[in-house]
Amino acid sequence: MPKTPIPAYEQVKAFIKTRISAGTWKPGDPVPSEAALMTQFGISRMTVNRALRELAAEGMVTRVQGSGTRVAELHRISSRLTIRDIHEEVAERGHVHTTRVLLVEAEKASADLAKTLGLRAGARIFHTLLVHLENGVPIQYEDRYVNPAAAPGFLETDFTRTTPTHHLLLHAPLTEASYSIEACLPTAQEAKQLGIKRSEPCLAMMRRTVSGAHVASVARLVYPGTRYSFAGQFQA
Repeated sequence: MPKTPIPAYEQVKAFIKTRISAGTWKPGDPVPSEAALMTQFGISRMTVNRALRELAAEGMVTRVQGSGTRVAELHRISSRLTIRDIHEEVAERGHVHTTRVLLVEAEKASADLAKTLGLRAGARIFHTLLVHLENGVPIQYEDRYVNPAAAPGFLETDFTRTTPTHHLLLHAPLTEASYSIEACLPTAQEAKQLGIKRSEPCLAMMRRTVSGAHVASVARLVYPGTRYSFAGQFQA
């Protein structure tokens, strides 16, 4: 399908995000000035300003009057996470969310995975592999394991119509969550499904959710660094 032209301000955001996710620019490092970005991209100050404003709102950079723009400290980037349904995120942008289902099955938990889920080694668990797309463009590779005790009907869900997150929020209400986010390079499988090169930087989130007495799920969520950023807040 023909590629949709990327707005100029999104190009600036992608340029900055790529360097942050690759570690080229570290927390506290200065971001090129508005004048430098205007020259580099051949765009107006208003367009550059919009890109920097949105990056600041997403917690990726900080802007201080008279001091310019700098890469945000790690605590500012990570503390703005929210647990949300990706379908709702895409819909809020006025775009179409679709899902490519790669795997839906029950399997035996390895010792490490069982420990993370609070189960015995070899216990039955649910496993899904999905790719989420926005207007036909892959934006997230989701590798999720679910505790059957928390969501016994999980495997019967049609994941082309309902996301795993939506199902879990309905049937295993969130009471606690822990996560980590890091820059990484995709695996061969992730790169293939996301339609990117193995050399393209990604953001990977490892997330563990708890519902009442049960660990509900653990998931690895991989996003192309130029297509996604994290923002929001979590409240139980």
